[in-house]
Amino acid sequence: MNTVIRKIGNSEGVILPKEVLQNLNLKAGDSVVISENKGEIVLKKAGDEFEEQMAAAREIMDRYKVALQKLAE
Repeated sequence: MNTVIRKIGNSEGVILPKEVLQNLNLKAGDSVVISENKGEIVLKKAGDEFEEQMAAAREIMDRYKVALQKLAE
């Protein structure tokens, strides 16, 4: 299957064919994880593990907000 990278507002994106979404059990609004591996793009449905990692990261960022702001300066 071929598709084209399109301009979407200030970003660019790819329209995923309906068949691909059905095969991967994805729908509009689902969270996905995008990674790059040896020149290939890997797209996976975000699972509970990803959400748990993001929650832990947010907690750490909140806890060390001041320190992180100082480091950013």
